[in-house]
Amino acid sequence: MRGAIYTAIMFGIGLPELIVIAVVALLVVGPEKLPGLAKSLGKGFQEFRRATDDVTESIKDTLKPDEIKKDVDGLKDSLLYGGKEERDKDATPKNQS
Repeated sequence: MRGAIYTAIMFGIGLPELIVIAVVALLVVGPEKLPGLAKSLGKGFQEFRRATDDVTESIKDTLKPDEIKKDVDGLKDSLLYGGKEERDKDATPKNQS
């Protein structure tokens, strides 16, 4: 329950507002169905959180900054120097005989 209160406070809902919401839910749904509804909502929120965590991990795996930087550097080199081999040829000193 403590986590729910802190989560509610983060969204701008204080303890008095949370109590009012609970009382209204009790009056609308009834005492028989309220525990089942709360359980269903909890499972729904848990599933939503799990899905968003999976999407976040997928995005992090897809967009690895080091790989993107390496790809961008390779593209830049190919555009500026015509490829890595050309850049290496330009960097080696030429023998003048």
